[in-house]
Amino acid sequence: MTTQLAKKLAIALFMALMAGGLVACDDQGPAEEAGENIDNAAEDAGESMEELGEDMEDAAED
Repeated sequence: MTTQLAKKLAIALFMALMAGGLVACDDQGPAEEAGENIDNAAEDAGESMEELGEDMEDAAED
């Protein structure tokens, strides 16, 4: 249970840092757009990992 909480906190911190990086970009050139796409992909991957962890936890409880 503690490991799950630590994983969720790490994912939340990662997402917050990524969101902070997006706010810093005002003018969007090709490099910024590519960076934003990478940020979005990383955020989606983090959310998927969190969902997978929750599904695994639910399966273990059953």
